[in-house]
Amino acid sequence: MEMLHYDFMQRAFCAGGIIALLASVLGVYLMLRRQELMADMLSHVSLAGVAGGAYLHINPTLTGFAVAVVGAIAVEYVRRSYKTYSEISIAIIMVGGLSSAVVLMSLNQSVNKSFSSYLFGSVVAVNQTELLLMIVVAVVGLAFFYLFRRPLYQISFDEETARTNGLPVKTISLCFSVLTGMIVAAAMPIVGVLLVSSLIILPAALAIRIAPSFTAALFISMVIGLVGVFSGLTTSYELSTPPGGTIALILLVFLIAGISIKKLILKLGKRSKKNKKEIEGALYNAQVSRFKKEAFENELS
Repeated sequence: MEMLHYDFMQRAFCAGGIIALLASVLGVYLMLRRQELMADMLSHVSLAGVAGGAYLHINPTLTGFAVAVVGAIAVEYVRRSYKTYSEISIAIIMVGGLSSAVVLMSLNQSVNKSFSSYLFGSVVAVNQTELLLMIVVAVVGLAFFYLFRRPLYQISFDEETARTNGLPVKTISLCFSVLTGMIVAAAMPIVGVLLVSSLIILPAALAIRIAPSFTAALFISMVIGLVGVFSGLTTSYELSTPPGGTIALILLVFLIAGISIKKLILKLGKRSKKNKKEIEGALYNAQVSRFKKEAFENELS
């Protein structure tokens, strides 16, 4: 393909593939833990880091990464103060992040000119430093998901039971939150701050609906994420559209189509079962009638 002759597109596809795999797995765990909004919150918090980096003339990606990790840690500690209303912690940190971003942007008007690539993503925004950062996050993330797959599975479904079984729930949850912040920050150059949650949630939302098991949901989510990202980057290049919005729309189409197809299959399955029962009932009635007829003829003879 012609577009792969360009270095920036090669970096975009490498980065997109890495982030798609990580984000898809992360999304499944976030949905099971009922923390879907955490990805959206951290993406908005990282916006403050991007604005702060631009204001201080530091690499915005690195400052956004650092602030996202700090925000993830803060969410975990605030959540422990509101055990009954854990969603409040997300709202509190999001307000702090967005308000800080607005103030920092207003202090430096020149930031607004180059901010669209951070908000909506850009295929040319991925440089060697960001690609290296994504590779590091990928190694850490895959190692964490593999080594702690069983504890994460237990904690995702029932924290109290996991705590009773002796698992370090607080430590694992804190590490999971930090990893979430790292993945969200690493995905910013590809899909942008405003749409990074779509890459995390949409593949997982479809996988959970159609997968027969938890393990299958992880693999299906990764496949959907990869196809969505590669299709989105290709379409974005051909139509000159922002990659973040393009990828999000394609994943949304996948979600709607997948749910619709599953409903259609279930409906056809119920109809076939109903027809099968009707046929079996008709055969049974015919057999009963034949037996009655034979018994009547035997009595006459």
